Amino acid sequence: MENKHLEDLENRISYSFYDKNHLKTALRHSSFVNEQPEAQIEDNERYEFLGDAVLNLIISHILMDRYPALAEGDLSRTRSYLVNENQLAELARNIRLGASIELGKGELQTKGRKKKSILADAFEALTAAVYLDGGFDRTFNMLVHLFAPLLDRVEMPEQYRDYKSQLQEMVQTRFKTTPVYTVVEESGPDHDKTFKVELSVGSTQTRGTGKNKKSAEQAAAKKAMDLLEAE
Repeated sequence: MENKHLEDLENRISYSFYDKNHLKTALRHSSFVNEQPEAQIEDNERYEFLGDAVLNLIISHILMDRYPALAEGDLSRTRSYLVNENQLAELARNIRLGASIELGKGELQTKGRKKKSILADAFEALTAAVYLDGGFDRTFNMLVHLFAPLLDRVEMPEQYRDYKSQLQEMVQTRFKTTPVYTVVEESGPDHDKTFKVELSVGSTQTRGTGKNKKSAEQAAAKKAMDLLEAE
C-alpha cells in the first residue's frame, strides 16, 4: 500500500503510528490475504476481535462520564446504538477508510469498499491498531473525536439529564458554595422503597422524591435549578 494513502488516513484520524505495520494489518482484508498464499502476511480478523472489545470499553467509559445518572440497562442500549455495524460503517465512511482497505479481486469487483460489514470490521481493526500502537489514552482521544457526531445525536430522556452536576456548576459560580443533600424520609418495603431528599443551597431549599437516592437528588436538583434560573 502506498505510504501516501497511509499518511492521509493518519491525518484524518489525527493519529500517527509509531509502527506502521499495525495500520497495514488493520487494513488487510482476508480476501486479499487468501489470494496471496505465498506471502507471510496476516489479515485483520484478529485486530477486529480486539477492536470490538476496545470499542465497547471506551464507549462505555464515555457514556458513564457523559450521563452519570443513566442506569445500567439504558447505558447498554445506548452503547448498542453507537457500536453496531451501521454506525461503525458510517464512521468508516467519514474518514474514507474504504479507500485504504486492501481487498481481493472478488471483493473489489463486488464493490467491497462500500460494504457495511467490511467497513465496520475495518473500523474495529483500526481501533485495535491504534490501541496496540499507542495505548488506551490515545485510542480514547481518537474515538471521542470520531464519535462526536453520533454522541451529539443521542437524545437522553429528561429524567437522565444530570441536574446535580449542572446545579453544582451554577452555584459554585454564583455563590461559591455547593449544594447539601439530606435524606429526610424513606418509605415502603425494602424491595420497593421511595426516598425523599432535601436540598439546601444558600436560601434555597427544595425536595425531590425517587425510587433511589440518586433519582431523588436529581429531582431536587432540577427544582433548585428551576428556582435559581427564574430569579
